Amino acid sequence: MRMTGLELSKAYYEAYGRSMIHNQFPEYEKYAAVGLVGEGSECLGFDDEISEDHDFGPGFCIWLPEEIYRAIGSQMHQAYENLPKTFEGKHRMETFEGQGRVGVFNLNEFYKKYIGCPGVPKTNVQWMLIPESSLCTALNGKVFEDPLGEFTEIRNELLKFYPKDIFLKKLVARMAVMSQAGQYNYERCMKRGEFAAAYMACGEFVQSASSAVYLLNRKYMPFYKWMFRGMNELPLLGRSVKERLERLILLSDIPENTAQKVNLIEDICIEIRQELNRQEIVRGTDNFLQNHCYEVMNSISDVQIRNLPIIYDCK
Repeated sequence: MRMTGLELSKAYYEAYGRSMIHNQFPEYEKYAAVGLVGEGSECLGFDDEISEDHDFGPGFCIWLPEEIYRAIGSQMHQAYENLPKTFEGKHRMETFEGQGRVGVFNLNEFYKKYIGCPGVPKTNVQWMLIPESSLCTALNGKVFEDPLGEFTEIRNELLKFYPKDIFLKKLVARMAVMSQAGQYNYERCMKRGEFAAAYMACGEFVQSASSAVYLLNRKYMPFYKWMFRGMNELPLLGRSVKERLERLILLSDIPENTAQKVNLIEDICIEIRQELNRQEIVRGTDNFLQNHCYEVMNSISDVQIRNLPIIYDCK
């Protein structure tokens, strides 16, 4: 059976990494968090044989607190670089873009790279500006060891998901785009023969509907390449909405498919509206999602966030 990227990473650490840290940096062992988190399909657990042609292979991350990193980060990174390059028949082939995904990191700088903060955001505005996919990248994978617990403490706080007001604001933006691009503009574009515009409207709808499903599951959505794959793991609406979205995408934007695509869009909106009711986010049963947006906006406590345009969001 094929060893997954995460399994390979942990086995490589246990074979070489743990002893390297223990033997060469014994006084700093208690500060070193180790795992595999960040960019790459293996961090999401989605890797396969195709993934192995680039930026894949034995490797792991070591995260050190800032002051410890300043003291011995470069020496530990050199020791890491001296570890065997081949393990279990796999050799890490890095592209220029894939460099720096494994090795030794300043703990705070690692989080700052992906979410713009050295740790948990302190304000709603900071939370608002972090794209879902960036949080997903910073929080995927696995932590193998963390004796100090600092890396995991930040990770666990971020995994609690967006604060309520930010969750609601992002959700209302998805509802607005779904109704505008899908329920309203798609059919109008098709009637006018604006097939390219209809294609774009459908794409906007698919992206926003997918994000809405992730939000309703309190999960950060990965970037587009793995967006659909990840929906398989979402217990609320994941598989049913994914199946409809895939059918929607695979139907060409030609006049004879218009009614079928409009019906699929409406069915997806109904599913999401029903889940919004179930979670008591909206009370009404109107299937046109735009008509629920102000109800959700008015439930936001933070005045600064509540006063943003309905459609505003940093994806």
